[in-house]
Amino acid sequence: MLFQPLIEKLRDMRLYGMVSGMEEQAQNAEYKKLSFEERLGLLVDREWSIRQDKKLKRRIKNARFKDKAYIEDLEFSSQRGLDRSQILYLAQGQWISKHLNIIITGPTGTGKTYLACALGHAACRHGFTVLYSQMPKMLRQLEASHRDGSYDKLLTKLSKTSVLILDDWLIDAPSFVQTKALLEILDDRYNKGSTILATQLPVAKWHPRFEDPTLADAIMDRVVHNAYRIELKGDSMRKKQKSLSAARQA
Repeated sequence: MLFQPLIEKLRDMRLYGMVSGMEEQAQNAEYKKLSFEERLGLLVDREWSIRQDKKLKRRIKNARFKDKAYIEDLEFSSQRGLDRSQILYLAQGQWISKHLNIIITGPTGTGKTYLACALGHAACRHGFTVLYSQMPKMLRQLEASHRDGSYDKLLTKLSKTSVLILDDWLIDAPSFVQTKALLEILDDRYNKGSTILATQLPVAKWHPRFEDPTLADAIMDRVVHNAYRIELKGDSMRKKQKSLSAARQA
């Protein structure tokens, strides 16, 4: 088969990685020293890599992270309460396969959202689907879905997401109806998915935030007892970054 018609057929099949590989091999005589199997293997590897990269970008886009955060950029220190070995272990994603959770607590500005997004990004790199949402926004979406009839569809989407990140967890005390919705979400995800909760409130103060103690017990049971806990400490990272920025400009 002639080269150009073959290239057109590959493009028609959307095998763009193989197209670029074929063009590269045609321009470099060194490839002629390789066997057919070796050259084909390189083309398949190129196609596979491009497709994996596209899937990763799609997972990251669909996650809707608040911060563009990476594990490699985290500032590890005992003063911050970040254990390097624990975070690097969590970044490997085994906890997701075991359907465990992560609870991140700490004062305002200590980097809870950044850490949650960094762990979510790491999960995307391991092939897991992730969705980030601030809890007040999630509650509004649940209320809107009740009104427009899409509630069951939203629950299905949340139940099928590998990692659900709920930021600002319990920053506002949920109503009875909202609490029931949260329980339904967490119950659907129990033993099926993992959840990251980021909040200023220590776990000991969660229970009183719910109107109904029975529902509170059920929610606590589904997220607390099978969760890794990370308590961030220290001064506000925002203040620190602002000070550094001011120092550079001085």
